[in-house]
Amino acid sequence: MKSSLPESSLLKNLPHDYLDSYSAIFSTTDLTIEQVGKSFFTSGPEWVSWLFALRNRVVSLLGLKTSGAGERDALLQGFKYEVGERVGLFKVFAKNENEIILGEDDKHLDFRVSLFLDKQNQILIVSTVVKIHNWLGRLYFLPVKPFHKLIVPTMVKGMVKQLIK
Repeated sequence: MKSSLPESSLLKNLPHDYLDSYSAIFSTTDLTIEQVGKSFFTSGPEWVSWLFALRNRVVSLLGLKTSGAGERDALLQGFKYEVGERVGLFKVFAKNENEIILGEDDKHLDFRVSLFLDKQNQILIVSTVVKIHNWLGRLYFLPVKPFHKLIVPTMVKGMVKQLIK
């Protein structure tokens, strides 16, 4: 469901041109932020993977960053969700016991994704912040924005479903 950026999020004061947050309730209290991180990369439906592959093909023609080649499971092996580590297009920018900040900086825009685990209220909140740098960023984000609004809520539901198994 549509939500708000948590007051204690590491993204709270980050300048942005776009912000959204989606949340879901979970029913277990023993989750770790690393489990949440893994679920972000492994719980998406196949159509999201297909759209991301299409995105990579298109933006490579414009000289923008892509996630590169590699099998997702192989990329995730040994990934500790520590600051500076990377899986494909997603670099870990910050981490604490309740939140991981993933994202990337590019010439057209910078984005950050917050995976926020509110254990006390048993809520997972996924927030996205985008800072657009130029006309190419505005052009790029125009078709991405409506897909983003479909993809993220679907992913949040899938993450919670995977996490409570």
